[in-house]
This record gives sequence, C-alpha cells and structure tokens, in this order.
Amino acid sequence: MWENRIFKLFIFWYVCGIILLGFDLLPPWLEWANAFFLMLAGTLGFLYFTKRFGVAVGSSLGILIFFSTFIVEWAGADSGFLFGSYDYTDRFAPNIFGVPIAIGFAWLMVMATTHVVARWIFPAGGLLYAIVGGFGAVVIDLIIDPVAYQVKQYWIWEDTGLYYEIPWTNFFGWFVVAFVLHLVIDLSMKKKSMVMASDLPEKRMVLLYVLMIAMFIMLGAIGGLWLAVSLTAVLTALIVMLAWKRRPI
Repeated sequence: MWENRIFKLFIFWYVCGIILLGFDLLPPWLEWANAFFLMLAGTLGFLYFTKRFGVAVGSSLGILIFFSTFIVEWAGADSGFLFGSYDYTDRFAPNIFGVPIAIGFAWLMVMATTHVVARWIFPAGGLLYAIVGGFGAVVIDLIIDPVAYQVKQYWIWEDTGLYYEIPWTNFFGWFVVAFVLHLVIDLSMKKKSMVMASDLPEKRMVLLYVLMIAMFIMLGAIGGLWLAVSLTAVLTALIVMLAWKRRPI
C-alpha cells in the first residue's frame, strides 16, 4: 500500500536527516532534502485523512488544509496578516509567491497529527477537541519557529518578541488557524465518520508528531535554544501521555 511505502521512505529519510543534521554533514547542494522531508510528512498526513474519512472527503480535507494554510502564509508574508511581519528566504525553496511549497505540506502534517492527539483526548469532538488540536499545533511551533529562524534562517522576522525575537502574534496565529481547521475536521467527523479496520494509521500519526518534534528538539539543542528545547519537550510529553492514556482501546 502507498502509505506503507511512503512511511518507510519517510523513516529512511528521517534517519538520514538525524545523522546528517546531527553531525553537521549536510552539504549545501542537499538543502532541498529538508523541503522534501516535510513533503513526505505532509503526504502521510494527507493519506491518513483519506484513510480516516474515505477518499472523497479525506482528499477534500487535505486540499482545503493545503491551500487555505498556503494562502494564510502568503498573506502573512505579504502583509503581516495574523502571524506578524516576516519574509521567507530562498533556503527553503521552491517558493511560489514567496512562500515555500513545503509549508502547505507541513500544515498537513500538523493537522493530521494533532487531530489524532486531540481526538484521543476528546473523542466526542467539539470545542474542547479543537482547542486541544490548536494547542498541539502551537507546541510544535514552539520548537519549529526558533529553529527555523535562529538556526536555519528559513525565514526572517521583521516584528520581534520576547521568545527568541518571535512575536506572540505568530503563536496566536498558529492556534487560530489550527483551531478553525480542527472545527472543519470535527464537522467532517460528524457527517462522515469512518471506523478503520486497524488503529495503525492513527498510531503512526502520533509517532509522526513525536518524531517531528524530536528532530527539531535535536536541532534546537545543537543551536543552544535550551528554553525552546525544554519547554517543547515537557509539553509534548504531557499531551502525548494524556492522549495515549485516553486513546480508544
């Protein structure tokens, strides 16, 4: 099955990334591998939605997430809308309208993984599910943004803030976007809920959530971003342990 093959490729790419990035062995000509890595993660998220809701509804959700977040990111980079004022560099190319294509895939990964975490905690859905989903997205960004800005220079903030010179509006924007999209997913769950034959796809999404955060925690530690590393590690452990404890058996 496609998801199994892509998942195996993702794990292979992940291990290679840990070695190359962990020991600073990534050559400049291989920088494109970072974007491809996020595309693989986003594709896994897209395939999860099709597995969870069926091809038609799941694909529609995936397309909506990809394009809506891409438009919001473009508006943010162009005018400072919602997140604050920032600009993407060419280190995360290819870009369209100044926004890396990989960003849409990154949001697919974020939404699929936090959906499962939030659904395990609040299986009935609703506002609490969407709030936890939004919080789970912010937890990821607590480490992704400092690493991408301070260590990798994938984007440059023109606004500033107390947390690694990142404005608070960025994290507020992440919560709002994720919260709204989780409400859309919740509506889809109520209209077309699908019982999967196996819980493997959901466990994979939780594993993907942890693996993505773990990689950025490693990069943050290498870059000396200890506040981001410790804060993200603690919050991730708390939300994942709670989700695992409350998961459907």
